Order: sequence, then C-alpha cells, then structure tokens
Amino acid sequence: MADIQGSYDDLFIAVPNALAASLDAGDAGGSVAVFVDGEPVVDVWGGYADADRTTPWERDTIVNVWSVTKTMTALCALILADRGELDPAAPVSHYWPEFGAAGKDKVLVRHLLAHTAGLPDWDGSVEELYDWPAATARLAARAPRWEPGTAAGYHSLTQGFLVGEVVRRVSGRSVGEFLAEEVTGPLGADFHIGLSAEHDHRVARAIPPTGQGEDYAASAPGNPAGSEAGNGVRVRDGNSLAWRRAQIPAASGYGNARSVALVQSVLACGGEVNGVRLLSRAGCDRAREEQFDGDDRVLGMPMRWGLGYGLFGSACGWGGWGGSLVMIEPDSRMAVAYVTQQMREPADDTRGMEIVTAAYEGLQGLRVERPSS
Repeated sequence: MADIQGSYDDLFIAVPNALAASLDAGDAGGSVAVFVDGEPVVDVWGGYADADRTTPWERDTIVNVWSVTKTMTALCALILADRGELDPAAPVSHYWPEFGAAGKDKVLVRHLLAHTAGLPDWDGSVEELYDWPAATARLAARAPRWEPGTAAGYHSLTQGFLVGEVVRRVSGRSVGEFLAEEVTGPLGADFHIGLSAEHDHRVARAIPPTGQGEDYAASAPGNPAGSEAGNGVRVRDGNSLAWRRAQIPAASGYGNARSVALVQSVLACGGEVNGVRLLSRAGCDRAREEQFDGDDRVLGMPMRWGLGYGLFGSACGWGGWGGSLVMIEPDSRMAVAYVTQQMREPADDTRGMEIVTAAYEGLQGLRVERPSS
C-alpha cells in the first residue's frame, strides 16, 4: 500500500485508505482533509508532486483545484451579502452598469451564482482569460442564451468573472485580494487566487489522464468533475505561469486539501471557525437556498443549484476538472476536501466521491463515540 503521510483519527481510517488506493492504482499524488467542528480529523497526503515521480508530495504542496475555486468565489459574494453590501436579488447592472447591455438588465446577482444567467460560453481566447478588463467587457457585451432565471447551464469559466466583477464593484477589491484579506488571511488558510511567484516551487503541475498529452481538454459534460468541459482550456494552459498569475475565479485557485476544507468549514460550522466569524448562520444557510432544480443544459444531467454551490441532499459543494472536490455537510458540521494533480477521464473518475463516502463512514463512528448531548 502507498505510504500516506499526515495524521487522522482512527475512526476515519477509511479516508487515508481511499487515498492510498488511488495512489496504488497509478495516481501520482494528492491530499485529503476532513474537518469536523472546524478541526481536522483527517489531514493526509501522499505520492509525488511531479509526473516523473522524483519529488515527494509534501505537507505544503499545492495544486490548481480548477472549479473547486468557484466555492471560494461564492463565499466572497456570500460574505458581502451577509454584510448587507450585496443583494442577491438585485439586478447585476445595479452594481455593474455596463452589464445591462444586450438585454441583460433583468439578470440578477443570484442568477450569476446559480448558473442561470444564460452566459455559459467563453468565446474568447485563452490569453484573454488573463486580462480581467477584456474578459469582463466581453461578457458585459454579450446577450444571454436564454431568459435569465428560466434555465441552468453550467458557466464553467464565465461564472468567476461574472461574480468576481460584482465582488470587485462592491468591495473595490479583486476576488483574490478580497479572499486573502477577508477569508484566508484571518483563517490562516493556504489558498490563493492569483498565485505569486514565491509559491511556484510548491505547485504540483497537472498531469493528464493516461494516454493523453498536455493538449488534453475536457469535452464530456455529464460529471461535475469534468467541469471545464467545452471551454478550450488545455492542461498546458493550466500549467502555465500566466494561468497561475491570473485571477480566473472559476478555475485558477491553488491550495491543498487542508486549506480547502478549512475555508469551507465556515459554511459547515454556522459561519465561525477557530474563533473567526465570517458569516452569520443565516448567511451560511443562504448558500443552500435552492435556485434551480432540473436538467442542466451544459452538464447534460439533473442538477440542483444553490447560491454558488451544487446541492446534494443536505450537503453542498463542487468538484473540479481532474478530480479535486469539496463537500460540505452543515448538519454534521463536516467539510471534506480532496485535491490531486492526477487527472482521470471524467466518466471514469470516482475518487472524490469514494473519499466523501469514507468520510461519512468515519462520521457515523464519531457520532457513536461522541453522541450529541
């Protein structure tokens, strides 16, 4: 069995075993964290940070988590909403006047968060993704593909710019700056949107699926883990310095499982973690307010969308291209995160859900050992 580093509560032994199984099956590396009540009950990692398998995956290795980044961007918007500075029911053009062009005057902020705004397609170049003013201007000029709010279609790249520009207009700061100053800084979480050069040596570069090269691009909707489907982004783009430096708030966040689980524990724990309160309980509940329930036009599958999060029973969360995933269970005050640089074909990738299932097994044991009073 693969050598797993870190620590875990024995009740959750199925979680590191699931990570070891993925490494034994050929994965290069990855990390997993499970937080309950804002504290880690699993914080493990293993394997290698490089495709040649010469550099061990370390405690502070970080990776592009692709669309798991959306949960960080959504959290920024939820914080502004909780403060009364952003109204999810207000027209986007109230905060971003230029956005009202081309029949978008009735697009509401909540439509952006719930993938119902009718702007799922990125028709610009990859290079334009690195130019915030150009990217947001392009989207402001677009007409929606459907009447906003009437249908959902996963906004794989566009959602980050749409929500991110609203955050910028309201707060005066980019998503990356807001996240660092208001969320990850206070929490001490090692997560970044817009990665500075000082962190480059810690990055595990994305490795395409077996048999694929760096021109591999996801193109098969139907699985949340295939979340960048159809947008023209290749593995080589995600591995570029330009991608790391840019703020692409739907897909260019860098962190490890520990940082993802720590940040999203804010939603799991009623808004406060380790004495740091970022949201009220009502602000946390807002994330799970259902905005859409039906077939997603882009993913080609039934979806329930809340405000910035996919809804799965009592849980919420999302996954990223290549397999990274976060799941938040507020009823049990649990957050589960898995990150990896080792891609698999989306249709064949069950790693994240296997880890979530293992975490729920540990949670059942924890409930027996520590019954609520």
